[in-house]
Amino acid sequence: MPKGFVTIKSAAEIVGVSIETLRNWDKQGKLRSKRDPQNGYRLYCISQIQEFLKTAKAKPARTKRAKLAD
Repeated sequence: MPKGFVTIKSAAEIVGVSIETLRNWDKQGKLRSKRDPQNGYRLYCISQIQEFLKTAKAKPARTKRAKLAD
């Protein structure tokens, strides 16, 4: 594996989401992966993950407000 890259499993653990979520984000362009030329596996750049996490922390969380009963 090239230096500075991690597997999809490691990337999912770092970001705190499932592997399937990372696959979906890759398709949507939210967090892109590179493909290993030998086996076609997704590889994620560590610096790109770090930048993604900084950006994600800067955005306010989207939460639903519960209706209060009268």
